[in-house]
Parts: sequence; C-alpha cells; structure tokens
Amino acid sequence: MGIYKDKKVLVTGGTGLIGRSLGELLLQRGAKVRVASLDDESRCPKGVEFMRGNLMHWDFCKKVVKDMDYVFHVAGIKGSVGIGNSKAASFLVPHLLFNTHLLEAARQAGVERYLYTSSIAVYPPVELFVEDKAWDAPPHPSDKYAAWAKRMGELQAEAYKVEYGWDKIAIVRPANVYGPYDNFDPKTAMVIPALIRRAMDRENPLVVWGDGSEIRDFIFSRDVAKGMLLALEKGANCTPINLGSGRQTTIKELVETIIKYIPNPPSIRWDKSKEAKQKVRLMDTTRARKMIGFEATTPLSEGIKETIDWYLKNAMDVDKRYNVFKKDNYME
Repeated sequence: MGIYKDKKVLVTGGTGLIGRSLGELLLQRGAKVRVASLDDESRCPKGVEFMRGNLMHWDFCKKVVKDMDYVFHVAGIKGSVGIGNSKAASFLVPHLLFNTHLLEAARQAGVERYLYTSSIAVYPPVELFVEDKAWDAPPHPSDKYAAWAKRMGELQAEAYKVEYGWDKIAIVRPANVYGPYDNFDPKTAMVIPALIRRAMDRENPLVVWGDGSEIRDFIFSRDVAKGMLLALEKGANCTPINLGSGRQTTIKELVETIIKYIPNPPSIRWDKSKEAKQKVRLMDTTRARKMIGFEATTPLSEGIKETIDWYLKNAMDVDKRYNVFKKDNYME
C-alpha cells in the first residue's frame, strides 16, 4: 500500500490518458481519491469523488485542494506536431494559469506532498534527454510555448523549496505517452492515437510522414501512472525524473505494430517530403531506475493492442471528451 492507504489524494485531469490509470491505481492502494476535470464524470473510475471545473480559476483550485493530503497535478494540454505554435496561446496561457494557481493553492492549504507533471518538451533539441541538461539551451522551437510554460512550473516548485522549505514536491517528465482515454481527434492528436483513428476511419493508403527511420521513446499510460506513484513516494524532492520506456522505437516499427491490430488494415505510404526535424528523441531513464526503482514493463505491442481494443469498445464516445482546441474561448 505504501504511503497511500487512507490518504486523501487529488488527481487533476483524472479522466484522461494518465489520470484515469492513476486514479485506479490509487484506489487499489486504499486512497480516497478526488478527481478534478473539465470532462464528464462518466470517464472517471468508480469510487472517486468528482469535481468538474476549470483549474485556470483560482477559486476552483482552492476548492479542489481543500483537505487533501497529496496532489497529483496531471492535467495539461497536448497536441500534434505543428499545433504547438499555431495554437500558441491555447498552450501557453492555460498552463501558466493552472500550474501557478494549483501549486499555490496546495501550499496555502497545507498539502503534504505534490507531484508536478512536466514534459519531454522542456528539453532542447538533442538526441538523448538527460534531466540535468534540460536548461542548457532553449526548447525546440516547435514546442516552445508549452515547453516554457512547463519549465516555469518546474521553476515554481524549486522556488517553493527555496523560500518555503516545501521539499515534498515531485517533478516528472513523461516521454511520448499513449493508451486508452487519449485524444483521438486526428486534427489535434499525437502520433499514436492519430494513426489509430485514421486507420480505423479507413484511410487507405495510410499516409505517414517521413521514411520511418525516426526514433522515439513511447511509454504506455499505466506505466507512467506507476512511475508517478513511485516518484511521489520516493522522489519528492524537486528533482526532475524522466519517465520513459528506456527503449528505442522507430516510426516504421510503430506503424507496423499498429497495423497488425487494425481490422482490415490499410496499406502504408511514406511521405518522405515531410521528414521530422529531429531524427532521434530518447530519454535517459537512469535516474528513474536508481532513485525510485522505476522501469516500464508494458511492451509496445501489448500497449498498442490494449489501446486499440479500448478504442473499438468506445469508438462512439471518443469524440465526446473535452478538447480545448475546439473551444473558441479557452478561458471559460
């Protein structure tokens, strides 16, 4: 049970990709879980307390952290390549607001432990992402708005340790996360859910950017949730921790794995005119292994199959999730 039995724990974004798995794991460990989300309550695990509202609003942040022992701040905005700049304000402003408000509300409320979810995007354009090298240069231009907001969240946590002595804050930087409850809108989704959706919608041939040689680090959502539990318990000292699979996956291998589990699979056409600007993006997972004893255990094929099986069962509902990019006013 670790440190979680009978503790009151808030999970922001607890209806989404990582938060849903995290809520389930916390319930299994005997925690009393509260979920804060803009989504519908039906996406929550059974047995949690649900609070619907916007974390960009200070009053809602104060309300959701009240009486909590621990907070997992998982809520965030993510999107496909290119949308990070075209929807610059939709990335930057909400992150700055809800990251700042929630941590300050938690401090004022006397929350004991807090986990801040940063991002792989905070890293500069290098091939191997090592935690202590993140601030050596600016983030990649395609990620800069979300990345700088995430960096400011990390800096805020450090500032609270320096001024207030609050050293029970964990910082995690997940790799490319995939799994059930993701955003499957092909216009805004990340690569795995977008490919699954387009293949399910019978796009044939399925057009994939690049030549398939690009290398990435993909990690299943439930593995990330397990890493977060370990980080809050064993690594809550404001030291950033990468949560990656520790495995190199080419885009070609990824596409072939997805197609293997698609009913009536399409043919593949590689669009080599749109190659990725970064050929290799991998995470060093040494710190996660040594500091908190974390290693991802879900093979890519198993995680992809579970994700596609979930999609097949929930195809009618995947577009009902809250999507900030479909809102004219993200401040609502």
